[in-house]
Amino acid sequence: MSLVRLNIKGISYSQTQNGAYALILNEVDGDRKLPIVIGAFEAQSIAIALEKEIRPPRPLTHDLFKNFSDRFNITVKQVIIHKLVDGVFYSSLICERENVEEIIDARTSDAIALALRFQAPIFTYKNILDKAGIYLKVNPEKEHDSSHSDDVLTDDLISEDLETPAPKDSYQSKTLEELNQLLAHAVMNEDYEKAAKIRDEISKR
Repeated sequence: MSLVRLNIKGISYSQTQNGAYALILNEVDGDRKLPIVIGAFEAQSIAIALEKEIRPPRPLTHDLFKNFSDRFNITVKQVIIHKLVDGVFYSSLICERENVEEIIDARTSDAIALALRFQAPIFTYKNILDKAGIYLKVNPEKEHDSSHSDDVLTDDLISEDLETPAPKDSYQSKTLEELNQLLAHAVMNEDYEKAAKIRDEISKR
């Protein structure tokens, strides 16, 4: 079976599944998307890895795994989404230490959070993409943060809910100095969703 490389297109909040987020993976050499519903913690961890400006004051679980691996010279070479059973994706971490390769089973959301930290490529098999891949246009301005359980999105969820809700808080009236103070405070309190919104407003300026 041939492997297909994927990249991360974005994360959207699901309005039909409470606490759930849709992680959208994009076929690198094609137009198909692979949507996966993931948990809020994993989505937050992925979002933080994508947001280069946000640094947690203490390492998250996936950061700890990366630090541990670095200390013992373990590298995640690639992630493979290798199986889809009853709507659940199964993934493997292809790891290497002292030129010895090991394969470790992992939840897809955890595997992708680690792939980002190791800058490792993400792959799936062509037959999985044929089965679960969809053609979907996602508004880049509305690709955002986190989610629950590694399940395939239904067509209804895809068509209705792959857009993040409008932010409740408006930061347009704040000065840049105030925004930077709010950003530092949000990161210190580990409110990364709020931090991402503030960062977006700073970027617009």
